Amino acid sequence: MSSVLQQDSPQTALSHPVDHVEDMVIAQDWAYERTNENELIGEVTGHCCDYRLYFVWQPSLKALYFSCLLDLEVSSAKRSAIHALLALINEKLWVGHFDLSSEEDVLIYRHTLLLGDSGQARPDPVEDLVDIAMSECERFYPAFQFVLWSDKSPQEALDCALIDTVGSA
Repeated sequence: MSSVLQQDSPQTALSHPVDHVEDMVIAQDWAYERTNENELIGEVTGHCCDYRLYFVWQPSLKALYFSCLLDLEVSSAKRSAIHALLALINEKLWVGHFDLSSEEDVLIYRHTLLLGDSGQARPDPVEDLVDIAMSECERFYPAFQFVLWSDKSPQEALDCALIDTVGSA
């Protein structure tokens, strides 16, 4: 994978932040589409579902927006319970947050990296962000399922999802 930090001299321009994201996605052999210079959409298969990753560079803010859509639709009857579960889950997160898209009624993990004056995405933080997002999506996916499909309360769903298992079957 090429690094956006590699440069020949201080005057050499570093690559576009989404270029590094594209290098990372290619290295992982994930399906993706570079929709324009500032946006990339990827597909990843996790243990629980397929995830859609969005990366968008906002030059005026010098920020790289990232979201990971979970393959779960939320019916209007479950919106209130899901909002309560989102509040409980988000209290446990250090990086990013989960949200419910009002446009598509799907669950999303979101985070934005502020890249400062350099406007450059360093490899480790972007890769770490994707790793954290995938880990948190996999960790809390069962809680969302419990609320959506098993009629558990948000607290019951979270408690069930966070049970640590010992050994293997």
